[in-house]
Amino acid sequence: MTSAGHVQNETGQPYVGLRAFRQQDRGLFFGREREAREIATLWQADRLTVLYGASGVGKTSLLHAGVLPFLGSDRVDILPVGRVAPDPALLVSTTPVRSVYVLSLLSSWSAAPPAELAELTVRDYLDQRPARVDRYDDPIPTLISIDQAEEMFTGAPYRESDLEEFVAQLADALQAHAGLRLLLSMRQEYLASIVPFERVLGQGSRSWFHLLPFRREAALDATRRPLEGTDRRFGENAAELLVDDLQTVTIHSEQGEKTVLRVSGVEPVQLQVVCSALWESLPPDVHEITVDHVRLHANVDRFLAGFCRRMLREVAERHGVPEGSIRSWLRRTFITEHGTRGTAYEGLHQTSGMPNALVRSLEDRHILKAEYRAGARWYELQHDRLIAAIRHTDPETFLQAARTALSRAQWTHARELTEDAVRTAEFDDLGVRAEAEAIFGDVAVGTGDPATAWRRYDAAAEMFAVLQRADGVGRVLAAKGRLSLNLGDYPTAVSALSAAVARVPGDMSAQTALAQALWHVGQPRSALIVLNGALAVGGDALLDALALRGVILADLDQPEAALRDLDLVRQHQQPATLAARALALALAGRFDAAEQEAADAIANAGSNGPVLLRAARIRVILGNAVAGADLAAQAIRADDPALPEHLREQARRLLPPPN
Repeated sequence: MTSAGHVQNETGQPYVGLRAFRQQDRGLFFGREREAREIATLWQADRLTVLYGASGVGKTSLLHAGVLPFLGSDRVDILPVGRVAPDPALLVSTTPVRSVYVLSLLSSWSAAPPAELAELTVRDYLDQRPARVDRYDDPIPTLISIDQAEEMFTGAPYRESDLEEFVAQLADALQAHAGLRLLLSMRQEYLASIVPFERVLGQGSRSWFHLLPFRREAALDATRRPLEGTDRRFGENAAELLVDDLQTVTIHSEQGEKTVLRVSGVEPVQLQVVCSALWESLPPDVHEITVDHVRLHANVDRFLAGFCRRMLREVAERHGVPEGSIRSWLRRTFITEHGTRGTAYEGLHQTSGMPNALVRSLEDRHILKAEYRAGARWYELQHDRLIAAIRHTDPETFLQAARTALSRAQWTHARELTEDAVRTAEFDDLGVRAEAEAIFGDVAVGTGDPATAWRRYDAAAEMFAVLQRADGVGRVLAAKGRLSLNLGDYPTAVSALSAAVARVPGDMSAQTALAQALWHVGQPRSALIVLNGALAVGGDALLDALALRGVILADLDQPEAALRDLDLVRQHQQPATLAARALALALAGRFDAAEQEAADAIANAGSNGPVLLRAARIRVILGNAVAGADLAAQAIRADDPALPEHLREQARRLLPPPN
C-alpha cells in the first residue's frame, strides 16, 4: 500500500499536521493498513458501504491515502471522491435544478459548467462514461464515494425534497449499473440519518465499517515509520513516550480536583499535530529524537496556539492587515454559533469581505482548506481542532487591531474587534474591559454619538482608576477633552485636558489639544507655554503643535517667530494655517506673497471665522479698510468654527463705527 522510498511532503517534513492526507501522501501514511484493506474489500463487494467514525479519526485521510492507493486503477474504475454540500447560490439560480446534492456530486466528478451538469441525472452521467474492462474483457467494478456524507443531512428542512431526489437518483444508478458500488464516509453522529435510505441504496448488499482511533501499535507505526525516508529516527522509548502522552487524559473538576485517565486509543489528528510540532521544533543537527525532545515539544494545545499565532502573524505582515482583524474574521466566518465549522465561498475579489489573496495565504499555511463544489471554491477551517485555537487568544491582539481600525475610521470593524476582545478575556479582567470601553467611546465619537461616547469614557475612566492606571485615566480624559473641544465646550475641554496632561505629561497630542482649548477660551499666551513645553519634549503630534504655535504667534503679531514654525509645516497646511502664514507675511512687510496666500486661504475658508478674520486683518494692513471691514463682519457671523471671544472682539474693532 505504501511506497518503499518515503518522501517528505511539500512542507519539507514527513508529517502532514492538521490537514488530511492526500493520495500523493500515501508514502507517509502508516498505521491503517488493515483498515484500508478491509474497506477496499467491502467497497468492491457490496452495493453500499458506510465508513463512519468520530470527527478527527482520519476518515478522509484513510480514504485518500489508504483505500484508493490500495485499489489502484487497473482492477477498478474509480471516480474522484465526491462531496454533496449544497451551494446556496444554486438555490436562487435561474437554471432548473432538481437536486442541489446531485449537482454538487456531479461537480465533484466533472469540470463542466454547472448549467450543463444541471441537465443530467447521476445515471445519465455514468451512462456517458466509456465502459472499462479487465484484461479478460470482463467489466470491472465502478466505485463512487462521497466524503463527509453527513452534509446531506445538515441542510434546512426545505432541502428534504432535494435529498429524496438525490437518493432516488443514486438508487436508480445502482440498479442500472450492476458493477456500481457506493461508499459513504460520514461522522458517526449522523448514522441514524442514513438508516431510512440504507435498504434502497444497498439493495440487499450493504456493509458498515466503524473507524476507531489508533491502537497503540498502529500509533507507534504512524509515529516512527514516516521517518524512514529522513536522516532522523526515534531513540529508545521516545516514540513510546509520545504515544503514552497521547493516551493520557487529565480532567480538572470545578472543585479543582485532578483526574488522570488512560485511554486505549490515540486520535490520529492529535498524533499528526504533535509529531509535526516535534519535527519543526528540533534543531537541524538533531538526528536522534530523545525522550527529552518529546517532553519539551509534544503538546497539542500549545502547538495549536503557537501554530495559529505564527501563521496569522505571517499572513498579517505579508498583506498589511492586523492579526486581530484576521482572527476576528476567521471567528465570524468559519465558526458557527454552535461552535462547529462554517463555510464561505470565494467571490470574484473577496471571500466574506476578506481579499482573496489573503485567504489563499491562509490556505497555503493550512489554516483554511478549499474545495470545488458546483463550480465554486468553498473554504472552511482545516480541522475542528483549530476552532478552540482561533477562539481563545490574547485579547490584546483584538484590541490592537481595533485601534488600527480606529485609525482608519473603520468604526464597525473596530467595534466588532473590541467585542471579540471582551469575549476572549477572563470575566474579571478589568483592564481589558477598561480598554474596550475607551475604544467604544472612540467609535461613538466617530459615528456621531457624543452622549454614548461620554458615557463610555466615564466608565473607562472609573475602571482605570480602580486599577490605579494613571496612564489609562489620562488617555480617557484626553479623549473627553477632545470631544468637548469638537463640541465647542471649551471650558470643559480645558479642565479635562489639563487633568489628562497632569497624568500623562508625555502625551504631545493631549498637550496640543489643551493649547487649542486655551486659545479658544482667550488664553493664547498660556497656550504658547503649553506648546513650548510639548515641543521641547517632542512626540508624534509634532506638526500639529508647530502649526498651532505658528497660528497663535501670528495672531499675537509675532511674524518672524510665526513664519519659522509655519514654514516647517507648509506641506501640511490647512486654510487656518495658510491664513495665519499670510498674516505673518503681511506683518513682516511681504505684501505680494501675503495677498496671494490670503486669496488661497479665503477660497477654501467656507464659514471659518479665524480664517476670515486673518484675511480681514491682511486687507487692513494692505490699506483696504473697507474690504477688511466686510471680511471682519463675515468672520463674526461665521460658525465653522465660530470666532473665540477674544478674536471676536478683535474683529469688532475692524468694523466701521456705527452712524
